Amino acid sequence: MVTYVDADAAPLKNTGQIRLYGREAFDAMHRAGQLAAACLDGLANIVRPGVPTDVIDRYVYEFGADHGALPATLGYRGYTRSTCTSINHVVCHGIPDAKPLRDGDIVNVDVTFILDGWYGDSSRMYPVGNVKRAAERLVEVTYESLMRGIAAVKPGATTGDIGYAIQSFAEGERCSVVRDFCGHGVGRLFHDSPNILHYGNPGEGIELRPGMIFTIEPMINLGRPHVKVLSDGWTAVTRDRSLSAQFEHTVGVTETGCEIFTLSPRGYTCPPYPTGA
Repeated sequence: MVTYVDADAAPLKNTGQIRLYGREAFDAMHRAGQLAAACLDGLANIVRPGVPTDVIDRYVYEFGADHGALPATLGYRGYTRSTCTSINHVVCHGIPDAKPLRDGDIVNVDVTFILDGWYGDSSRMYPVGNVKRAAERLVEVTYESLMRGIAAVKPGATTGDIGYAIQSFAEGERCSVVRDFCGHGVGRLFHDSPNILHYGNPGEGIELRPGMIFTIEPMINLGRPHVKVLSDGWTAVTRDRSLSAQFEHTVGVTETGCEIFTLSPRGYTCPPYPTGA
């Protein structure tokens, strides 16, 4: 039984109830989401061959500090970094370190800022130098998968409609959808109900209602969908070592469709991104 609750009347913990937010909350989420998106915009000038991912991590921390925000991942369940950097066959939760990026890599950078108590969550793919066409195509398919999932968001639709839009497109492009991770409710909590699966059937799952806020963040593989988590307890990789890509937006359901809180202030969508801005 799915229960919907006025967000203002709900306790600040994940109770399994689905919070419905008002306009003031949407405005706060827009500010938090725009900060995360602006940080990702700035990384277009930083991600290049020879740059270690811990430089990216330091940039994210300092960007947040300069704007009165904290990275949500820093200290979360023992995680010690301000962002996740997932390279090539890393599906998600890659840990920044001193190893430099190499020409031809693709890397996902996932940023969540806490701004005035609200969580703005987004991730984006970056090509490193000259990437092969197969990697470039995977990034394009993943971005289009995300946007098709977002296009399915409207009152009366279901989470299954979102998953089906993503899965049918990605698999039609001879790629696979990771099933081990999903999108999630977000707002004043980092991870809240409901879970947003990136696969499914039309009409199944939870009904979408105005005021819901959640992430959509498909992970798409060139090979098979199976993943494993490494001994560090965080880094998830493809079992067959195939390339993986991910994009993420935070959205809110409106009376007529949805609002994307994490659109790029500079208008960046799918790479390649302009540099020098």
